[in-house]
Amino acid sequence: MKKIATIIVCVLVVNFTFGQQMPQYSQYLRNQFMVNPAAAGVYDFTDGTISGRIQWAGLQDAIVPMTSYASVCAPIQKKVKVKYNPSLRVSTGPVRGPEINTGKSKHAWGTQIVGDQYGAYRKLSFAATYAYHLKVTQKHMLSFGARVGLGNNAFFKDRAVVLNPSTDITYMDYSANQASQNVVGVGAGLYFYSKKMFFGISGDNLTRDMIAFGTGTANFNTKIHCNVTAGIKLDVNDNLTVTPSFLVKYMNPVPMSIEATLMGEYKEWIWFGASYRNTDAVIVMAGLNISNRFKFGYSYDYSISRMNKYSNGGHELILGIMLGRTPDSGSPKVN
Repeated sequence: MKKIATIIVCVLVVNFTFGQQMPQYSQYLRNQFMVNPAAAGVYDFTDGTISGRIQWAGLQDAIVPMTSYASVCAPIQKKVKVKYNPSLRVSTGPVRGPEINTGKSKHAWGTQIVGDQYGAYRKLSFAATYAYHLKVTQKHMLSFGARVGLGNNAFFKDRAVVLNPSTDITYMDYSANQASQNVVGVGAGLYFYSKKMFFGISGDNLTRDMIAFGTGTANFNTKIHCNVTAGIKLDVNDNLTVTPSFLVKYMNPVPMSIEATLMGEYKEWIWFGASYRNTDAVIVMAGLNISNRFKFGYSYDYSISRMNKYSNGGHELILGIMLGRTPDSGSPKVN
């Protein structure tokens, strides 16, 4: 068992140091703000989300990768006085998802707090985002977004599992000067979208560890990460739509990660889908709009890598709140 644990820790070290320095989100399609700062403020209301993720359930607690985050984004707009509407008190039938409005330029803001733990590594980060949505046509928008944040990187020796920590020269050299370190991170992105399609490109860790401070010496060899997303919403019939999409992640010198997703939406109320992440996992997911204010999502990752022998897959939960929606944005769809 110790040998297996040692191998897993080695895999985690390689993954975190060179491959997965940024958190992974199976339900990226439901909150693209987490992978592209330019997606902040796409909806005309305050969109808040909290999420928790366990990547390899079944491993011992010190090794299981875990991610949690809280995010909020909204357009910057004048306060609109909403008139009383009795329909707001009671929802009849399915509560459909909000629509994306186009045809008007706007500014937007966003914040996010992320906690990411992989074995003996932990990263806590806070970031603030600004985005400007430019009207291209009456139906199409182009958003420019920038994100600036502060991250705290830490390595915990007591969580590391090695066969002989007192005689392993490689481990001793590596862990001798490891401690907490603070790093300023910068991200930017472009997001072209309409009610039926989207295309985005973004980059994270653009300044790498150029701006770092604190008494610690932990160095995660920060790399620039690039993301590309795209998707289109297709009407199958009056009640059903499908959205094929993809997310491409690249960080030199690690091989490119491609995630293809097909998501269906019934009456714009309940959604379900499946994804394939090359060399990593097959994912199934589902969720719904609980009410005019709350939404819920769950996904399960079935590992197709070597970790399938040691883990029970991954779980991800998201809970969203929508504040300031217009009175009719959650009403049942009329065909």
